[in-house]
Amino acid sequence: MNDMMTLDPAAVLARLDAAAARFTSPTGAGKMVWRSWGSGKPLVLLHGGSGSWRHWVRNIPYFARTRCVLAPDLPGLGESDLPDRPWTAIRVAEIVARGISQILGPEEKYDIAGFSFGGMISGHVASLPHAPVRSLTLVGSSGLDLPRDPVTLEKVRDKTGAEKMAGHRINLGRLMIHDPARIDDLAVIIQDWNSDHNRFDSRPLARAHTLQAALGKARAKMHSIWGDRDVTAYPYLDAREKLLRSTRPDFDFRLIANAGHWVAYEAADEFNPMLQDMLDSPA
Repeated sequence: MNDMMTLDPAAVLARLDAAAARFTSPTGAGKMVWRSWGSGKPLVLLHGGSGSWRHWVRNIPYFARTRCVLAPDLPGLGESDLPDRPWTAIRVAEIVARGISQILGPEEKYDIAGFSFGGMISGHVASLPHAPVRSLTLVGSSGLDLPRDPVTLEKVRDKTGAEKMAGHRINLGRLMIHDPARIDDLAVIIQDWNSDHNRFDSRPLARAHTLQAALGKARAKMHSIWGDRDVTAYPYLDAREKLLRSTRPDFDFRLIANAGHWVAYEAADEFNPMLQDMLDSPA
């Protein structure tokens, strides 16, 4: 975290990228790009919609101290090619699970955590009959058939320069980050890069509301973390807790106060030890 407070934002991303090992796996006709840091028990991190591995920039260094952290660009996002059709959550999850198996080996158990769209895909990965998932953590996950209030975003693709960056800053405040003081230059740069490399519309997959059924098939221990001011869930967080615990009575459901949707970035100092505690809990 200290480097992230003192280095130029572009240098933060470049240094973390340079430290990664890179792998590819098939998306069908194309390829999916993966990055890995550290060694130890594997932790797979799946980013949100319109995102990339950069969504985890404030979490990778923390977990890479003791674990092998594996973070892809999901199909059609970041540097990864589009998946073959049909585009469904289970189809994307199968692509992801095959990639994990190719990199780690088919018998290697792993923990998986997914943010937003990545949470929905993580749940489907955990539901696959032969996926050796030790634990699943949903982070502000989409894909549940529950109410959420609409969010209107600024259009940025027709903008350039300072006007475009100002639009990203507005959108981060409306959707991703609760406290305006935490919308820093690093967040804006990540938002800009992710937006420019987004070729896959994940919203129809989330609106199919398939996550709850997938969770019912999963055998892993289950956790979730939400920012208590996440605009994709507030003020309906009680409904999410109730639904998840109807799937598994011991579902570990936790909130981080005064944090928004991108809770792993906005409240990393709270999020990282909270996720670590969940991962260390007994099965």
